[in-house]
Amino acid sequence: MASPFRPRPQRTLRRPARVEGVGYWSGRRVSVGLHPAPASSGIVFVRADLTPPVRIPAVVERRVDAFNRTNLAAGGVRVEMVEHVLSSLAGLGIDCCEIRLDGDELPGLDGSAAAYVEAILEAGFEELGSPRRPIVVREPFCVQGEGGEVEIAPPSFEGLSATYELDYDHPAIGRQSFSLEITPDAYGESLAAARTFLSVAEADRLRAAGLGVHVTPADLLVFGDSGPIDNTLRWPDECARHKLLDLVGDLALAGRPIHATVRGRRSGHRLNARVVRHLLAHDAAGWPADSGRRIA
Repeated sequence: MASPFRPRPQRTLRRPARVEGVGYWSGRRVSVGLHPAPASSGIVFVRADLTPPVRIPAVVERRVDAFNRTNLAAGGVRVEMVEHVLSSLAGLGIDCCEIRLDGDELPGLDGSAAAYVEAILEAGFEELGSPRRPIVVREPFCVQGEGGEVEIAPPSFEGLSATYELDYDHPAIGRQSFSLEITPDAYGESLAAARTFLSVAEADRLRAAGLGVHVTPADLLVFGDSGPIDNTLRWPDECARHKLLDLVGDLALAGRPIHATVRGRRSGHRLNARVVRHLLAHDAAGWPADSGRRIA
């Protein structure tokens, strides 16, 4: 079945952009170069610190399991915490980009995608000669697991519209919901600056394991019983917004734009990746009539 939407050209950056910061997990400083790329090349990470450099495509087949983040690997070489830069590229409609790193982890920055969005907007956009090949959802389905679920349905507009329903067992977070049609303007204004969050108890457990020992509550949102410590919320529902930011980044591992209506409930990186695999499988199968089933 032909897509009901008109084809649009692929986009890349007009010129290179750079973002620098410190990795949450490693504590090492890293420089990220975002470079224009040719049509149909997709999003590719390049470990430029290695000889020869190692290229790692941003596709779900390269995903490796990790705690509370999305990592990719190829030939035994990893790039870690890629979800925020992928979310910014997908949110701004960038199809092709080469991301060059001088380390193995993307910087944590302030826990959001705002610095990436600012750098990309400053670099500008360039349309490429080839049309986009979006995955257009034809039939609804739902993927469940690990206490969460993600529902996928046909699109309501030419792109991705998404809702995240958060149910977090913490007195200062609780239940939140946020919905957005993912356009470049809406992403930049309403999603990019939403920050990573965790509770004091979770932060203490990570430090006890030797992880994130250099990260302070000023670097992201650390919640005590009455709210963020040494920080201020940008929106009352910032936590739900950040989970939606992560979902957009994880869905980018489809390697193609997604035209769909998505609703995530208590989903995390692992479940989001399963959704991408099912999206690709349904699309390859031509959206069989029984695709509306729930998948455990």
